Amino acid sequence: MKIYTKTGDKGETSLVGGERVTKDSLRIEAYGTVDELNSFIGLAITELTDNDLVESLQTIQHQLFDMGSDLACPFSEKTEKYNIPRIEDAQVKKAELEIDKYSLRVEELRNFILPGGSKGAALLHVCRTVCRRAERRVIAAGKAEQINKNIVILLNRFSDLFFVMARYENKVSGKADINWKNTKI
Repeated sequence: MKIYTKTGDKGETSLVGGERVTKDSLRIEAYGTVDELNSFIGLAITELTDNDLVESLQTIQHQLFDMGSDLACPFSEKTEKYNIPRIEDAQVKKAELEIDKYSLRVEELRNFILPGGSKGAALLHVCRTVCRRAERRVIAAGKAEQINKNIVILLNRFSDLFFVMARYENKVSGKADINWKNTKI
């Protein structure tokens, strides 16, 4: 099977169910940014040595793939026949438990911190900021059409999770968080 189909050569793509939309539509922007986040997580994983952290991130990658499917499948009678995984409350609760788990493994936050420390932590901060952009893209798409509300909530939790994971990665790699210093004189 060839990887190229040529069906997108005029700037359009298909959603689940066959509807054609432009590649710059809000829905495509949303799941494209979720895909970008997934790729950055893959890059971050290459720099990590903590197996628990890697496993948690790989679970997130699978959930993001589900999220992309959810975004690519508009709610309609036509698409009900597809067995598309939808983001549910249980995934949000699991992300909250992960935030709590990693928060307990690091010192209490007393300062604003800058992205950095170890390379793995810096990459997790990139994941956090890409996640925030994905959240904004999903919100914009949700203003134009029906989007699963749990997607925004889960992305919001994931960005918090990437923050505490970055702090944890710094801890296990022996690097300190970089405290923000007010430069105003």
